Amino acid sequence: MIEPVLTSTSALPDREERVTPQAYYALTVLLAAYILSFVDRNIMAVLIGPIRQDLDISDFQYSLLHGFAFSMFYIVLGIPIARLADHSNRKWIVTIGIFFWSIMCCLCGAARTVVTLFIARIGVGVGEAALSPPAFSMLSDFFPPSRHARAFAIYSLGVTVGGGLSAIIGGFVYQHFAATDGAILPLLGHVSSWQMTFITVGLPGLIIVLLLGFIKEPVRRIDRDPIQAETGSGFREFWSYLKRHSRIYIGIIGANSLLTVMTYGTLAWFIEFLIRTYDVPRETAGLHFGLINIVAGSLGALVIGWLVQPMVKRNIIDAPVRMMLIIACLALIPATLGPLSPTPAIAVALACPTMFFLNGFYGPGITALQAITPNRMKAQVTALSLFFANLFGLALGPTIVATLTDFVFGNDADLRYSLAVLPMVLCPVAALLAYQALKPYRKLLAFRSTGPALA
Repeated sequence: MIEPVLTSTSALPDREERVTPQAYYALTVLLAAYILSFVDRNIMAVLIGPIRQDLDISDFQYSLLHGFAFSMFYIVLGIPIARLADHSNRKWIVTIGIFFWSIMCCLCGAARTVVTLFIARIGVGVGEAALSPPAFSMLSDFFPPSRHARAFAIYSLGVTVGGGLSAIIGGFVYQHFAATDGAILPLLGHVSSWQMTFITVGLPGLIIVLLLGFIKEPVRRIDRDPIQAETGSGFREFWSYLKRHSRIYIGIIGANSLLTVMTYGTLAWFIEFLIRTYDVPRETAGLHFGLINIVAGSLGALVIGWLVQPMVKRNIIDAPVRMMLIIACLALIPATLGPLSPTPAIAVALACPTMFFLNGFYGPGITALQAITPNRMKAQVTALSLFFANLFGLALGPTIVATLTDFVFGNDADLRYSLAVLPMVLCPVAALLAYQALKPYRKLLAFRSTGPALA
């Protein structure tokens, strides 16, 4: 088993550590921020039709606004922000990031051209880059290692709840303003219904900023194992450590990245798939998929996250990586058959297990990375994982689907086939990457628990 980690202010072993009310408050506020981040980044999935019509763009051009514009700086800034978080006040980094992305989301509603919307989406990505790496680092210090898997699983609910709420809230907010033909705002004049939707979902971030003021920066834990002393915390040491354990990190981060491609591709296009294939009304498609994401997706994140801890206690120390392998195999069938369904009822039914599995790999992946990474490198490793997940998933996931639709199948109505291709290609490769990481992962944890400085 992994040796307990001590805080710098206590000599109590991990099993005797108590979780403070401040830890639960921090988890609640950070979860709220994460939910809002997914609402703000994914709200465009409900607005594909109106945005395409107003700006006169294709699926491929829309995908650049949805994925590439958001992710280009979100990806690039993640690692330097995480580097800063590993050596400075994480709470203020998160606070500034939330404030900035909320303002930029509102400015998406002021965009009148493709260029201005593209720039505003970049700003949303810049702000959101400051959330998860510092948040995971803070949670790893607020909670003892024995509670990490479940704390991370709860935090990862932001993906499912936020993604679901973006579909539900986006659909109803858009319909509300569509009924009034938008709104008249000071300075901006007439604002269309899709623009008012951006402004409406952007404003709540300012409330989260106020709630963050009641969180205290947690005391950093000090790893009690030879790896921490051996590696230090410099940039060169960070990359040296990753190189020594490259097979593990490539396996975990690679599998996570490929599964993220499927997740973001589905989030970006499933609602539009229901509309184009079965002529489902926009608000109905958003409601159905939103509820699936919230219920099935949240259950996947919680159930799978909860299963990891008892598996580790039964001495299955590679449980997080093993769970990623299982998920990659199980997601293949429903994710492939769902878009090919003859009726919308079957497509929606198969979306339930698809979203269950596609939201279940995130917690185990982060848990695995946190377990093998020294404390002063945790935020940087999280950022590195997010870098590749978002490079392939957020930046390319929606665009790959659009590229297949526009340039391979050549028909908007063939969106269903584009969605079906993804799991057929990605699930087997993700499973293979997770499998090859199992043995070295077990070996590294064994070294850390027994104490020899061999890692």
